[in-house]
Amino acid sequence: MNVLLFGATGMVGLGVLRESLAAADVTRVVTIGRTATGQRHAKLSEIVHPDLLDYSGLEPELQGFDACFFCLGVSSAGMSEAGYSRLTYDVTLAAATLLARLNPQMTFVYVSGSGTDSSEQGRSMWARVKGKTENALRRLPFKGVYLFRPGVIQPLDRVQSKTGSYRIFYNIAGPLLPVLRWLLPNLVLTTRVVGQAMLNTVRRGADSAVLEARDINALARQHDLI
Repeated sequence: MNVLLFGATGMVGLGVLRESLAAADVTRVVTIGRTATGQRHAKLSEIVHPDLLDYSGLEPELQGFDACFFCLGVSSAGMSEAGYSRLTYDVTLAAATLLARLNPQMTFVYVSGSGTDSSEQGRSMWARVKGKTENALRRLPFKGVYLFRPGVIQPLDRVQSKTGSYRIFYNIAGPLLPVLRWLLPNLVLTTRVVGQAMLNTVRRGADSAVLEARDINALARQHDLI
């Protein structure tokens, strides 16, 4: 399996990168982003690309992939709808539209969020934009498109969030998350679970394109590495 990973410097992306590199059936992982991850592994190659809206000249390097795990995202806090749309909808579709043309047999997995508004009509700005992005992805001619809507994610393996407010949350709530995970296993996920579930969408597919926390947890459990 050849994996292309966007957002590998973020909390979810780092977790997915770790699981991808550890998977015996993954032969190559290529990350693409504005900065390098700093990780070193025999399977890993990195593409540092400052403009995630324009992939001119990169097409040869973006072919031959079985999966794309799109973990790139930003917080909507303090952002206008236009600004958030540019960094969410525009950036995602710029990559996905190109990849659908170059890799029609690819499985595309997008990290969305719990509460995403598929109607695109709700009051929550971020939920509308995520819904619009999900809907557009589902229209692209990939082999499969899976939309992950996790809620709370417990970071493991020294993985940390890049977002300051999220780091504060994890510093405060961190000791409680293992307990919540035990009490509410279908609401609180881990970075390992998310990574394993993504890999299993490529290996086996899933019953639904939209995967809530409970579905992600169940999909990960199809593999005995969580």
